[in-house]
Amino acid sequence: MADQFLDLAHGDRREVLDVAASASGRPAYLLEKDVWVVWSLETLFAGPLGASLVFKGGTSLSKAYGAIRRFSEDVDLTHDIRALVPELVRNRRDALPPNRSQERKWTRAVREALRKWAHDVAQPAVASALRVVEPDGEVEVKEADVFIRYVPLNEGASYGRPEVKLEFGGRATGEPSAPMPIRCDAADHVPGVEFPTAQPRVLQAERTFWEKATAAHVFCVQRRVRGEGFARHWYDLARLDDAGIVARALADGAIAERVAAHKAAFFREKDLSGDWVDYRAVIAGGLRLVPVGDALVALAEDYARMVDDGWLLDDAEPFDALMDTCQAIEVRANRRD
Repeated sequence: MADQFLDLAHGDRREVLDVAASASGRPAYLLEKDVWVVWSLETLFAGPLGASLVFKGGTSLSKAYGAIRRFSEDVDLTHDIRALVPELVRNRRDALPPNRSQERKWTRAVREALRKWAHDVAQPAVASALRVVEPDGEVEVKEADVFIRYVPLNEGASYGRPEVKLEFGGRATGEPSAPMPIRCDAADHVPGVEFPTAQPRVLQAERTFWEKATAAHVFCVQRRVRGEGFARHWYDLARLDDAGIVARALADGAIAERVAAHKAAFFREKDLSGDWVDYRAVIAGGLRLVPVGDALVALAEDYARMVDDGWLLDDAEPFDALMDTCQAIEVRANRRD
């Protein structure tokens, strides 16, 4: 019978990860963090906590679909709005507020309900499970985000800090989604050890494409840089194209419409001229994925930082090549029937 990785003493865990690191060429501290990402998903979805949750975002594209190969620190999850604030949603089949005034009401209600759920339900359950496998670990809640901190076995870079951030949102249903198997990256390299596994419900990758494409569009029409690490969206779009997911997304008008309606209801944005972004026009031939001017320069600089900091697990394509790929996706998206 194989040894359970999280039943091993810390010294034995370190040796196992060193073997996996040598075989895979990946840093041991990232393989270690990956174990805790999978453990987090297993803890959430193996019990009642997962009944209303859906795993989404870049980490899902990597862990569930194998579509991207980059480092991702956070685990993005949706708590089904219908379960979170049923009193508001029950008469709305689309689970969207009917007007701007109601959107503000719904957003306030979701924020408060999600914060309460994270403190009163998620934190105690995750902390109880963590004590079994990592007695010196801790679970902290900030707003509605849950931070799982473990005792590191290996030194890592600043972006590989020994914690997993569970970032919860509550303004969507998480549809369409389906259960998918998740494994630890180290599992293929140490067959004598059994690592955590998970079976979360995962947001369909075609919807994730439209979420990222519309976010990239907003960046292009605003020409305003907000935060760091935003270049990941363009990298992800290119890899989704490599995996054939973009073609399927462009052929599925219903998913594009759902994303446009959801963003128009909850995530209104203005362009550089001060006009509201019309998401339905965006998906109907108005998508922009390649910025210009200072925004393009900022994107190139952010991409260079992402590459220099080791976010990508494979050799990085030149920025110009990445933009060419995204330009081609833009053209196909705007010409689709």
